[in-house]
Amino acid sequence: MNALRHALSVIIGFGSGVLISGAVFAFITIVGIVPRLAQKTHTARQIKVYESAIAIGGVFGAITGFFTPSWTWGLWLMPVIGIATGIFYGCLAMSLAEVLDVIPILTRRARLQRGMFFLVMAIALGKLMGALLYFFIPGFYDPASM
Repeated sequence: MNALRHALSVIIGFGSGVLISGAVFAFITIVGIVPRLAQKTHTARQIKVYESAIAIGGVFGAITGFFTPSWTWGLWLMPVIGIATGIFYGCLAMSLAEVLDVIPILTRRARLQRGMFFLVMAIALGKLMGALLYFFIPGFYDPASM
């Protein structure tokens, strides 16, 4: 009976993982991160590299989620993972904002004629400060204490 329960847990877990990863990749496709990134950087010939990097990053992230890094290799690997994750989420946020036309609507509503660069930089720096506070100050954001 115990083996059946474990087998059922594995099947449900695997099926859930496939469903969630499919939804995430569908969302990335709908938002259009890869074509937009290739268009902005003038690297349309390397679009397969972008797609492969996203897929490999997803698999690598899922696998590393099961392991606790040791201090020997984890200490130097964590900044690399953090930078890669930040770049990905930055691209995702900007693609989503562009798809939803948030920035043009915001500039019209706020009657912002000049200084668009400063608005985008303020949003990016605010996100950076929040991430730095969260990761480098222990207990800065602890949902359990709220």
